[in-house]
Amino acid sequence: MSENRDPRLYNEDLAPVSPAQRTWSLWNFAALWVSMAACIPTYMLASSLIGGGMNWWQAVFTIFLGNAILLVPMILNAHAGTRYGIPFPVYCRAAFGTLGANVPALLRALVACGWFGIQAWIGGEAIHKILAVFIPALATGTAIPGLGISLTQLVCFLFFWGVNMWVIHRGIHTVRVLLSIKAPLLVALGLVLLWWAYHAAGGFGPILSQPSAFDPGQPKAGQFAAYFFPALTGMVGFWATLSLNIPDFSRYARTQRDQILGQTIGLPPTMALYSFIGVAVTSATTIIYGQTIWDPVDVLTRFQNPAVLVIAMLALCLATLATNIAANVVSPANDFANLAPGIISFRVGGFITGIIGVLMMPWKLIADPNGYIFTWLIGYSALLGPIAGILIADYFVLRRMKLDVEALYQSDGEYRFTGGFSLAAIGALVLAILPNLPGFLVTVNLLSKETVPAFLVESYHYAWFIGFAVAFAVYLPLRKIRN
Repeated sequence: MSENRDPRLYNEDLAPVSPAQRTWSLWNFAALWVSMAACIPTYMLASSLIGGGMNWWQAVFTIFLGNAILLVPMILNAHAGTRYGIPFPVYCRAAFGTLGANVPALLRALVACGWFGIQAWIGGEAIHKILAVFIPALATGTAIPGLGISLTQLVCFLFFWGVNMWVIHRGIHTVRVLLSIKAPLLVALGLVLLWWAYHAAGGFGPILSQPSAFDPGQPKAGQFAAYFFPALTGMVGFWATLSLNIPDFSRYARTQRDQILGQTIGLPPTMALYSFIGVAVTSATTIIYGQTIWDPVDVLTRFQNPAVLVIAMLALCLATLATNIAANVVSPANDFANLAPGIISFRVGGFITGIIGVLMMPWKLIADPNGYIFTWLIGYSALLGPIAGILIADYFVLRRMKLDVEALYQSDGEYRFTGGFSLAAIGALVLAILPNLPGFLVTVNLLSKETVPAFLVESYHYAWFIGFAVAFAVYLPLRKIRN
């Protein structure tokens, strides 16, 4: 690296990975995705589609298709990381400018903070619910005004959150051990639940024969398309975060072939498999208990064997911890470090992520299936789709995959643009977000549906796709007008 690098744009965590350090093989990437995709939110994602009225194959197909679509920008954005060894916030500098890169990096980081909080809440709630089986009084606590959760829920959440903070303090290398045992552990737990559902519900026949609420004669007959397309957008949004910051991982790849095939093997099949487990078990609960239980922790608390409960709690907590650090700390820690590389290290960035994750009150983000998909997943996809469109248009169409790595770390280089900001990229980002803004405000009840044109409300259901397309189309002509 040239001595002309600006210390305000460079530290060891943001530096390009040397060729000798690029050791990840095809199977390393496949294992990474198996580890991250086999998680409780994946299970809940599938289950939420069942709760929305889909049958098992409609839910699994929607999830698989969404991840197959997302695989394309995932592989494309990974290319720069593998070729140049640079992390996501540095990659953003080519399109947004040396200072402007903080805009997409912080938007991505804030979404990661939300996911960090959700995973920490899931781990803490698993502890709370299973403890409540042994101490029933814990299940009846009074909600704290303004929070909506009990004191014991808050204590369990903060305890598990504290464990996450401890792992961050120990360093990111600690999570390698967790990831190595996490994937088979959670897959095994899922298969045990699947086996139980098979026997308790009388075989897969009654489970998989549950009708779709959209079939003729059913409550939502003829409404499948109205639910499917927003749900598909939500499925794309599920990993839209990683489709941006995938250079944080692909910078360690040996070759482009390794990152392409590894991600193809690891992501869509694992999501489909684990979502099928969630769909099958959730469907079975409607037969066994007469109600749809979409939270696997709630399902596990129905078991009375103390050994089963303790093992399940430990497995869930360990698996959730490993996924949280890998998926929701690596990127925002780098993103926050990009703000002030000389002050904020990877570790400090991780601590910032954890604090913001608590303040976002994650239990409210996943309070119900509709809120999970329509408010959280689609909502942030409206921000991330445009960023993906700009990055791909800049790197593949405008620059033809050629970057000046040294200039990415120089405040007076070719990526300075206007005072460090690319007005073309910022303008394209704003223009691509605007079409989805009315629909989002209606969804969160900040605007009345009657005050917004119907087509804008409906188009919000395609937020990621619209944002990506508008940004991709607008960015290139704006770049020709000015930097």
